[in-house]
Amino acid sequence: MPAVNIALQSRPHRDASVDHAIQAIVAGASTAATCTTDLAAGPWDFDIRPGYGPGSSMGDVIPTGAPRQGELPREYREASESELAERIRAAKATLGDRVVVLGHFYQREEVVTHADYVGDSFQLANAALEHPDAEAIVFCGVHFMAETADLLSRPEQAVILPNLAAGCSMADMADIDQVEECWEQLAEVYGDLDAPDAEGRVPVVPVTYMNSSAAIKGFVGRHGGIVCTSSNARTVLEWAFARGRRVLFFPDQHLGRNTAKAMGVPLEQMPMWNPRKPLGGSDAATLEDARVILWHGFCSVHRRFTVDQITAARAEHPGVRVIVHPECPMEVVDAADEAGSTDYIRKAIEAATEPTTFAIGTEVNLVQRLAAQHPQHEIFCLDPVVCPCSTMYRIHPGYLAWVLEALVAGERPNRITVPADVAEPARLALERMLAAKPPAAPASHGENAS
Repeated sequence: MPAVNIALQSRPHRDASVDHAIQAIVAGASTAATCTTDLAAGPWDFDIRPGYGPGSSMGDVIPTGAPRQGELPREYREASESELAERIRAAKATLGDRVVVLGHFYQREEVVTHADYVGDSFQLANAALEHPDAEAIVFCGVHFMAETADLLSRPEQAVILPNLAAGCSMADMADIDQVEECWEQLAEVYGDLDAPDAEGRVPVVPVTYMNSSAAIKGFVGRHGGIVCTSSNARTVLEWAFARGRRVLFFPDQHLGRNTAKAMGVPLEQMPMWNPRKPLGGSDAATLEDARVILWHGFCSVHRRFTVDQITAARAEHPGVRVIVHPECPMEVVDAADEAGSTDYIRKAIEAATEPTTFAIGTEVNLVQRLAAQHPQHEIFCLDPVVCPCSTMYRIHPGYLAWVLEALVAGERPNRITVPADVAEPARLALERMLAAKPPAAPASHGENAS
């Protein structure tokens, strides 16, 4: 087996389940590696502990007061995979059109199989809009995604997150107090941040990635800014540059850097803002010359990918097509053949007409699902170590069965709501994004990361 492949790819039927691969590793039935054997346990073993849980974000520092999940009843913790699947199907059948289940691309296969829609965070939020009569939207993803669904759904619809401990370490790297403090310090450098110059442009426009809290989206909305996704970041930056001299981009430095670099912005005009240092660790002259100020945040899943992994894949598989997510470090994006959003990666594989070997740099649950769905291709994850997103992995079929059966009983557990004073400006920032249309021409290498 090639060194870059993981255990479950050696199975003839290409089992899409990352959980099965991890269980095989822990049981000694596989020689593959995982970043921690704790992944074999149920997430309820970690819900009461501080931290993001086992997986790619287990070394990240979680904010004080981050949501925790209450104890899951024993019947769900002890049920078998097949029993949980049957209970989920039965509850969905009983609820019918009263509920819609959304599953993010990075969810474990045992959850995605029950989703009415599978997609990225914004695709799923929009999918919820197609069911205005549903009483409940069960969002199998992470906290900021459920918040976005609440922003876009009708007030009477209940958006439910099966496990409240499913946060996002990247989103948590830019909290509202830090961003407000940054804005105040920038005003000391640039003057009145609302005052346009002779060309009608303000000193700086804030841009937040979709992977951020509703509070951050609200901040952006209040200050003339906009939200972006990994698939439209270039269009959004063009929108922002038309209105401001500079962009403050958060929370993911890599998406901001990769996108701005593809647009021709020099690296020396993209200083990093470390919220723990005065002026973010820069000086006034550097900030004056800046075009994009990058927040010191990152995705721990995509930070695992390296140039060495790409080199190994090319050595083992001559002609391999390497596609990575734009949340990967710049060196990795530069070394890859292509970079694009999760949806871009999915569509690129679907469009390949000849048997192709793909090395993919994104979350392993999506990679393994694509490998199972497209047996005509050889598809493997660039990272040979099985290490899923810590927080996506907190959504287990046990939690999905629990919330669906609670809905059958007339309860609405784990409802996510955004306060009205935050929701109004956050929706404004999202509406600006929807109004910013990308160019019609297909993007070239580097641009599809935008």
